[in-house]
Amino acid sequence: MEGEVILMRNDTANKNARLEARITPDIHALIKRAAELQGRTLSDFVVSAARDAAIQTIEQTEVINLSQEDQIRFAEALINPAPLAPAMERAMEAHKKLVGSFE
Repeated sequence: MEGEVILMRNDTANKNARLEARITPDIHALIKRAAELQGRTLSDFVVSAARDAAIQTIEQTEVINLSQEDQIRFAEALINPAPLAPAMERAMEAHKKLVGSFE
């Protein structure tokens, strides 16, 4: 099946995992050429590119970038939070009666 990726665990002493991907001959040739241009093996090139893409994807998902103005607003909100809404105060009181203090 084209585009299929299989991850298999190799539980030998070196604790490596194996990754297989079915790709078209055109994509294979493209990746092989890029690896050769960098003087790397095909496997090393693919693993490095996949690792870089994974790190970038995780960073884009987990890191929030704020403008300088938004950073200042965020810090000020942490230092001087807005007063609680009456509904939140009532909810906190009800919680305290049910399970005890927050402290």
